[in-house]
Amino acid sequence: MIRSLLVANRAEIARRVFRTCRDLGIATVAVHSDADAGAPHAGEADAAVRLPGDAPADTYLRGDLLVEAALAAGADAVHPGYGFLSEHADFARAVRGAGLVWVGPPPEAMEAMASKTRAKEIMRKAGVPLLDPIDPAEVTAGDLPVLVKAAAGGGGRGMRVVRELDALPAELDSARAEAASAFGDGEIFVEPYMEGARHVEVQVLADTHGTVWTLGTRDCSLQRRHQKVIEEAPAPGLDGELRRTLAESAANAARAIGYEGAGTVEFLVSPAGRAYFLEMNTRLQVEHPVTEEIHGLDLVALQLRIAEGEPLDPEPPAARGHAVEARLYAEDPARDWRPQTGVLHRLEVAGLRVDAGPADGDAIGVHYDPMLAKVVAVAPTRAEAVRRLAHGLERARIHGPVTNRELLVRALRHPEFEAARMDTGFLERHLPELTAAASDDDGAARLAALAAALADAARRPATTTVAGRLGGWRNVPSQPQLRSYRAEPDGTEHEVRYRLTRDGLLAEDFPEVRLLSAEPGRGTTAGWGTAAGRGTEPTLSAGPKSGAGPRPVTGPGPGADPGQAAAPARVVLDVAGVRRTFEVTAYGDRRYVDTPRGCHVFTALPRFPDPTARTEPGSLLAPMPGTVVRVAEVKAGDRVEAGQPLLWLEAMKMEHRVTAPAAGVLTALHATPGHQVEVGALLAVVTAEE
Repeated sequence: MIRSLLVANRAEIARRVFRTCRDLGIATVAVHSDADAGAPHAGEADAAVRLPGDAPADTYLRGDLLVEAALAAGADAVHPGYGFLSEHADFARAVRGAGLVWVGPPPEAMEAMASKTRAKEIMRKAGVPLLDPIDPAEVTAGDLPVLVKAAAGGGGRGMRVVRELDALPAELDSARAEAASAFGDGEIFVEPYMEGARHVEVQVLADTHGTVWTLGTRDCSLQRRHQKVIEEAPAPGLDGELRRTLAESAANAARAIGYEGAGTVEFLVSPAGRAYFLEMNTRLQVEHPVTEEIHGLDLVALQLRIAEGEPLDPEPPAARGHAVEARLYAEDPARDWRPQTGVLHRLEVAGLRVDAGPADGDAIGVHYDPMLAKVVAVAPTRAEAVRRLAHGLERARIHGPVTNRELLVRALRHPEFEAARMDTGFLERHLPELTAAASDDDGAARLAALAAALADAARRPATTTVAGRLGGWRNVPSQPQLRSYRAEPDGTEHEVRYRLTRDGLLAEDFPEVRLLSAEPGRGTTAGWGTAAGRGTEPTLSAGPKSGAGPRPVTGPGPGADPGQAAAPARVVLDVAGVRRTFEVTAYGDRRYVDTPRGCHVFTALPRFPDPTARTEPGSLLAPMPGTVVRVAEVKAGDRVEAGQPLLWLEAMKMEHRVTAPAAGVLTALHATPGHQVEVGALLAVVTAEE
């Protein structure tokens, strides 16, 4: 029996495993880097062991330190989670060699699948259908497009789609360099790239007594940079014969390598309905919750029981309903999926399963994956599950770095996705429409800016509900109040002009809007439309009157410490006879306006901008904090072309190219490999041609 378990991982998956351990009565041990010292997973465990340093290579990828931590904390088992060392056979051997229980497959099974090229050889012998690789030196124009892939690792790193023969040599070199950097193994291979294919996978569970379960299918076709974004179970639109082929192939793959524990066999499904083996992940998948929801299982609990030697039932429980999962990332899809950093002030999603890594108030840094949470909806039918997930994400309160939330909602509501007509190129094909700035034809953004202005006024200490005086203004016609806000991230500016008179709110461009209430300090509400202030008299209240209870905490206005937050301000407006409620929360100069129809994010602009806040034309600034991993063979004085790569930054487990903004002369280059840079740091200057 396992009595104490160390999770050799961090964030969401560590918290997920700890949750099951608490249910089973198993003590828990966390490990954490210095960057994660205050992370939720470190605080939730019964014990935590520090791994000195911040970078994964110094901490979560140090198998020797992880084994030492387990022994020091008195753990008798290790769960690897996913990523990091979860598929490293040598780490599994080290855990077992220390007398600890390894919650995963045998090292030999992991080793068999560690190289995608060797895995394909084993699968061919087992009769599993697959795509034949192509010798990189023999690729012809007739073979295009092709996919260059790293033989080790995963997560989309070291992968390149090549559509032009002339581009192949450079892409091969680039893939080798990234694979060597990410996995310590520069081996790559080439295979046909299947246009219009779907990514479908089968969850397998195998015990130590010869029983192998296949738990239906999952569709993971919606991907960015070959990394999954939206997953669902079961995979829609597959006929019975194809489902049987997938299940049989997955079971054969598991048996061929003597598999034990939880694993996933991944396939490409062609538009013609033929399945081809892609790879096997010898660990728990990120998307495992959708399988749990429809089968009524706890896959982590099953992993632990298999590790303890317990047998599985002869057959798994049948699937019921449909589940869809969306990965919420701190990234900006409209800007080349650029990772975002900063404080996650608030993450609240009602009515859905949320498996999150960070908690409210945590800082999102550059060292790890940008995934904040997995949000899962389950319902009797696919249409209902998709609708529930889109609705829940739209109403979620997400205050902090820019996320992919809007893209997720739009993708879920896209006609092709709703009709289950998706493939691995879906996001790339539809990216412009999924990331286009939202139209404000209905005035929703301008109305939200008005609510932000009224909320800011309500937060001012001088603001009272005395009939003749509102926030220091005489309740008579006078000059209008002026506030300016910049919408984020698209940069649209909104200028709000309004007055408060005896007859109520007079706001330019809003002749049919009446103010019903604007009150700070009410906290999170139970639901929309439950506003106080049912009357028609406009009020800007600083909080409860004397004797009405504790005074609210009022927050800062523009220019205050960004780390401080005002309590939410509820602004209730009557818009042409329709009552609409807005919750406005301030963090420094940032305003989050949450409504039932989505969230609007603004930056409150100063009345007098700083004229010195400018940069030299052609300056290339670091778009995020990160590490310079490579610099092109260029030097100051060289002529460069528009779009030419100059250097590569690594942040949040991804590489990002920094390119020349225009054709011209590289007049300065301030980056060297290994250089740590902060967001906004000057990397290079390109003087454009006249």
